[in-house]
Amino acid sequence: MIKQAAIVLLSGGMDSCVCAAIANQGYRLAFLHVNYGQRTEARELRSFNEIADFYHAEMRLSVSLEHLKIIGGSSLTDENIPVPVTDPLTTHHSPLKTSSIPSTYVPFRNAHLLSIATSWAEVIGAKKIFIGAVEEDSSGYPDCRETFYQAFNKVIEMGTKPETRVEIVTPLIHLKKSEIVKKGTELGAPLHLTWSCYQNSDRACGRCESCALRLKGFQEAGVTDPIPYEPRN
Repeated sequence: MIKQAAIVLLSGGMDSCVCAAIANQGYRLAFLHVNYGQRTEARELRSFNEIADFYHAEMRLSVSLEHLKIIGGSSLTDENIPVPVTDPLTTHHSPLKTSSIPSTYVPFRNAHLLSIATSWAEVIGAKKIFIGAVEEDSSGYPDCRETFYQAFNKVIEMGTKPETRVEIVTPLIHLKKSEIVKKGTELGAPLHLTWSCYQNSDRACGRCESCALRLKGFQEAGVTDPIPYEPRN
């Protein structure tokens, strides 16, 4: 029996990699990567290709949304805006709890990604779009909330052909980072190929929001993070 195709939005980071491992259990994988002018664009693309190779993905697509860099408004795409830093190892609480949206939020980015994925899904006949969004233990991005994906599923239903049946799947949405690490380890996800750092492309900085959440997740899961980090002072 031929498996149905599923598109996996694969940034190259840990969450999307674990999401791919979950999708791999029941679907034929089609990996989608989007460059949008982020600081570590080349490094993330490398991880995407290495993870796609690991899973022997039959289909892969890499596209560019340079207009998000031109629009700006995020420290990930505008080098004049500093990337916030923190220390995940000096507190027992989330290092990034805040009532404001962090500067690393790329305005409405996930809507752009999902639109591309939906277009591709219609063409290749994919029934699912997997995205590794996390609401419970993330930086508080508004386009990572479960209600956003519920609404976007309605948009897909209303804006595609009558016979199209495509659903966004968010298997990590209510997991903590430590639970994502454990799930990835359980499924044999290639976490050593992933890249999460917002600033560096050789050795992860260990202090940006993404590194902080990642390190905290590995620490709480009792698992050693397999990627290289800058030495701690």
